Amino acid sequence: MVKYVINASKKKSQISKHIYGHFSEHLGRCIYGGIWVGEESDIPNTHGCRNDVVEALKNINIPVLRWPGGCFADEYHWKDGIGPVDRRKKMINTNWGGVVEDNSFGTHEFLEFCELIGAEPYICGNLGSGTVQEMSEWVEYMTSDSISPMADLRKSNGKENPWKVKYFGVGNENWGCGGNMRAEYYADEYRRYASYVKDYSSNKIFKVACGPSADDYNWTEVLMERACKYMQGLALHYYTIIGPWENKGSATDFSEIDYYRTMDKTLYMEELLIKHSAIMDKYDPDKNVALLVDEWGSWYDVEPGTNPGFLYQQNTMRDAMIAGINLNLFNQHSDRVHMANIAQLVNVLQAIILTEGRKMILTPTYHVFDMYKVHQDNTLVESYINTSEITSEEYKVRDLVESVSLDENNKLYITICNTDLHNPKLVNTELIDYTPNNLEGKIITEAMNAHNTFDAPQVVAMKDFNDVILNENGFTMTLPPCSIVRITLE
Repeated sequence: MVKYVINASKKKSQISKHIYGHFSEHLGRCIYGGIWVGEESDIPNTHGCRNDVVEALKNINIPVLRWPGGCFADEYHWKDGIGPVDRRKKMINTNWGGVVEDNSFGTHEFLEFCELIGAEPYICGNLGSGTVQEMSEWVEYMTSDSISPMADLRKSNGKENPWKVKYFGVGNENWGCGGNMRAEYYADEYRRYASYVKDYSSNKIFKVACGPSADDYNWTEVLMERACKYMQGLALHYYTIIGPWENKGSATDFSEIDYYRTMDKTLYMEELLIKHSAIMDKYDPDKNVALLVDEWGSWYDVEPGTNPGFLYQQNTMRDAMIAGINLNLFNQHSDRVHMANIAQLVNVLQAIILTEGRKMILTPTYHVFDMYKVHQDNTLVESYINTSEITSEEYKVRDLVESVSLDENNKLYITICNTDLHNPKLVNTELIDYTPNNLEGKIITEAMNAHNTFDAPQVVAMKDFNDVILNENGFTMTLPPCSIVRITLE
């Protein structure tokens, strides 16, 4: 029997709702066909945005959405995407598939989409191929209500009052596709560009610097040492990739060894959070600078027959486990982690939604976000679970990953992942300073490669979980193999 202790009186950090954020890029069918179909489409839409996608996103309380990239952000010139659509410049998307980008989805369309789904916008500016003036004017265009050329331009394009835009990234992956810069060079460029990302009227910008790729601890050290006082956030990128870049493996056809290797790579996120946070603590002991994991998720080979540059992959129970583990880890480290954005929203990488013409399906990962949305803005409470390792010559993986939060109404929410493919876990939970009257359970569980298709859209979904019993000191539950469970107590 597994011992699990939850101390409801030991309140820790707030779990920012922005940890449950998402990422959308002009990549493959994420924007076009996924979010945007245009007002003339026979697919039901509101101002060009798919109604089915809008409703699905509203259901999971999506708090924040990052756009327009990604690598695309550092070749995106925002003035190409404003004004009458038929006059907007066309360009080749050199990063993703070499297709024509017609800029029909630009600043106005994105910000209106955020309003439709109730999410805060997170804009990523072009530092790699753009100018300081261009970035500065974009912020002014969106947020200024003063008399100025950019405010006048916005008004001439039909938006009289400015938007509220809090989150603004000063470049993306500038160590790679955003300019192949050294940390020292980017730190100076960040300071220069960020100086001109100004607050207009009552709008207050939360400036995000490009942070490290995975375990590049030197990048974090340099940025914190040289630019800490000029930023509010530092962005970490880490993808769960189990194979070499040219052969990352199938999203659906994989072995148990592949599954456990994926869990091992996913759990590496905890080491990254600990070590990058330790560096940040050295320069920012009061935690004024947040860590944003603004790109994370699984990355496999594209589905057979699809454009390699579109990064379209299926989504299985394995991906649900990746999502559940990461979200629990972000919750556990919410003293430093303020935001996370899974890549990507629709039809790209670890998407929560897949579309095909008029059809739409929700992936296993979507159902994890639906299950975990109850944690948003709650208080993390102290918890301890006695874990074991699943071991062989090929892998060593922790079997249980959990987090617990308390909401303002004193409801307690527990989310826990059992990574073991074969063994159920009998868990004896002791509750300290909490006596529940009611208990509700939900579960997501299927075979590791089970997935939803347009013909069978409900293979993996959230269902009621009844294998849990209240007792004098807490409760016991039996977690099935390869499962994610949420317990709600009140």
